[in-house]
Amino acid sequence: MHILIVEDEEKVASFIRKGLEADGYVVDLARDGEIAVTKLTEHPYDLVLLDVMLPKLDGITLLQQIRRLGLDTPVLMLTARDTVSDKITGLDHGADDYLTKPFDFEELLARIRALLRRGRAIARNVYRLADLELDLRSRKVTRGGTIVELTVKEFSLLEFFLRHPGRVLSRAVIAQHVWGVDFDTFTNVIDVYVNYLRKKIDTDPDNKLIRTVRGIGYMIGEPGE
Repeated sequence: MHILIVEDEEKVASFIRKGLEADGYVVDLARDGEIAVTKLTEHPYDLVLLDVMLPKLDGITLLQQIRRLGLDTPVLMLTARDTVSDKITGLDHGADDYLTKPFDFEELLARIRALLRRGRAIARNVYRLADLELDLRSRKVTRGGTIVELTVKEFSLLEFFLRHPGRVLSRAVIAQHVWGVDFDTFTNVIDVYVNYLRKKIDTDPDNKLIRTVRGIGYMIGEPGE
């Protein structure tokens, strides 16, 4: 899941980002409203965490622009304003939820999960391919009924593959959606992580799911496809 944080307070933004990344989300930051508009028009996001008090373009105005652009991306507003009228203003202008600072991080995670479910960003909770199963709720992966222990990034990579079975995914696409960065042709990070994943889920040489498409990238599919 790809989340955009629109927050000008560096410490707050860094705190939220580290927590979300530890929970398996890919996160981008925008320090002001104008940068956020650019990012939202260039990349699809699954959810936006939006501060109200922003430089250049305030949160309410940005929210209006998001909806005028026809984007139905769930928006969770984060603000120190806690009056009922402030909350009503945000919700009336298209926000999906409202959380007052300071907040408990576990509550933030719960609200994010709820919005993603409500917005249908998560189409289903369990992905299966052959005898491989990935459960988003329990964050458990099994192959042939045996539990496979994955790191946070390995889990995110496998989830992305399973969302696009049979599709060839370039390294650039994988970098953007799993790491949230532009692909650097001089790094082999993606190849290294795919190799890690293969060693854990493709232990049987006759039933391999992950394939290399020479000169392009990788794909996941049924054995023998």
